[in-house]
Amino acid sequence: MKYDVILFDVDDTLMDFSITEENALHNTFAAFGLPHGLADYRGPYKEISKVLWRDLEEGRITIADLGVERFRRLFATSLPDMDAHAFGTAYLENLGKEVHLIPGAVELCSKLAGCRLVIITNGFASVQTARIAASPLCNTFEQLIISEQVGFKKPDREIFEYAFSKLGLTDKKKVLMVGDSLTSDIQGGNRFGIDTCWFNPLNKENHSDILPTYQINELGELLAIVAGEK
Repeated sequence: MKYDVILFDVDDTLMDFSITEENALHNTFAAFGLPHGLADYRGPYKEISKVLWRDLEEGRITIADLGVERFRRLFATSLPDMDAHAFGTAYLENLGKEVHLIPGAVELCSKLAGCRLVIITNGFASVQTARIAASPLCNTFEQLIISEQVGFKKPDREIFEYAFSKLGLTDKKKVLMVGDSLTSDIQGGNRFGIDTCWFNPLNKENHSDILPTYQINELGELLAIVAGEK
C-alpha cells in the first residue's frame, strides 16, 4: 500500500451535507412556527453560511460564534425578535439526527480496513459525533479529530500536527488527506506537506492555485490511489 493512514473529511466527502442541511433546516423552521421557512430563507442562508465558513477557515470567527451569527444575520431584517441562539441550538440538534452517506462510502471504508482511517473535520463536535455514531461507519475510524474539540481547524497546520501527535505518526509520505474542499482539506494538507486527494463528484473546475495530488469523481477511485496504482 502506498498510504497507511487516510485522513477523511466528513461533509460532502463521506456524508451528503446537502440533504442533511435541507432536512435539518426544514425541521427547525417548522419547530419555530415557520413551515415555509426553508423555501423563504434557503438562498440567503446559503450565502451567509458560505461567507461565515470561509471566515472560520481564515480565522475571523470561532465555530461557536458561527453557530449563532449565521441566524442572527439571516433574521436581522425580517424577524428581528427571533432568538438566533435558540434557533442555532435547535438546528444543530436536528443536524445530528440526519445520516446520509455519499454513495460508495461504506464499501470504500470496508475495503480500506487494512489502513488506519481517521476523521478530521471543521464541523460541530456534537453534530459530527452523533451522525457518525448513528451511521454504518460507527466503528470505522481510529480517531475523530474535530476542530471544535481540539482547538485547531483546517487548513491550519496545527490540526494536522495534532493528528500526527495523536496517532504517533512521523512519515508524511504514508498519509493521505481526502476531502471535497480545496480551501480547507486540500490547502491544509498541502501546507502540512502530505499528499491530498480532492473528491470532486460534480467535476468542478479548479480556478484556484490550490493543487491536489490526486482528483477523483467517485469514492471507489480512491482504492487504486491508496494501493499505489495511480
